[in-house]
Amino acid sequence: MTLRQKTAQLLEPDSADRHRNHWINWALVTLIILNVVAITLESEPAIEARYHLVFWYFEVFSVVIFSIEYLARVWSHIDLQSSIDRRPLIGRLKYMMTPIALIDLVAILPFYLGLYLVMDLRFLRVLRLLRLFKLTRYSPALSALLDVVQRESGALISAFVVLLMMLVISASGIHLLEGNAQPEAFGSIPDAMWWSIITLTTVGYGDVVPITPLGKLFGGIIGLIGVGMVALPAAILANGFAENISQRRKRYERFIKHILKDGKIDQQERWEMEELRKELGLEADETIDLVDKTIRSSQTVSDLKCPHCGKPVAVKKPSKQ
Repeated sequence: MTLRQKTAQLLEPDSADRHRNHWINWALVTLIILNVVAITLESEPAIEARYHLVFWYFEVFSVVIFSIEYLARVWSHIDLQSSIDRRPLIGRLKYMMTPIALIDLVAILPFYLGLYLVMDLRFLRVLRLLRLFKLTRYSPALSALLDVVQRESGALISAFVVLLMMLVISASGIHLLEGNAQPEAFGSIPDAMWWSIITLTTVGYGDVVPITPLGKLFGGIIGLIGVGMVALPAAILANGFAENISQRRKRYERFIKHILKDGKIDQQERWEMEELRKELGLEADETIDLVDKTIRSSQTVSDLKCPHCGKPVAVKKPSKQ
């Protein structure tokens, strides 16, 4: 086995050496959490002034680790079974454009930008907080969210286009109805967009409200439309989550059927079942029910035995009329 193949096995979930992979993943998760804590504490001026060097050295250490991890993943990804493309250059470029690889890149990019560009420390700190998204690689729930957003991207874009159209229409309408009465709030369409966003999302801060009868009527209609508009992306995500969970269950069932071909489950297969359960983010009780269901569905008539004598039960086939 080459060094690149060993690196791929250590870093990715489909690794053969799962024990070592488990500890590496936990070490990286711990480092991500410590980074978020450090960035949060660093926003306090008194703490930042006192421990400035500590924060700096920890930041350099973290960036070095994350950079090595990113480069190692890009270098070794083509040796994985799940690789998009196994060609050395094309395969790596395709992997670098995947959402999870872009998240890894964004996690280290602010540090290198800060070395060459003069940036506001607060803005740089917020960019560094994007490292929190690296947890999507290690959390089944967060990875499921990323999968759903990626899979339903077309429907979500369509929903946001509709929302954008409603934003322009509502801002234009309230500008015509309230522009003369409240020029400071509705004097132009861009000014009126603030009210439109707050109304369409049903937040309703109340800082800007219509005062004319027609403006109030229009505002009420936009508010009712906004309820349906906001529910549209939520419904798309909810349906995507339901489908994602169904696919994860089917994948677990297929694995159970595969290991039941020999009629038994040994210790190694039990361990693999538990590892797959964790990877898919399924509950233990849920997987027990799936195992029972799969075992019952895989039994044939010839498998049925008499509970008293243990002999196969002879089942008479129904005669044709």
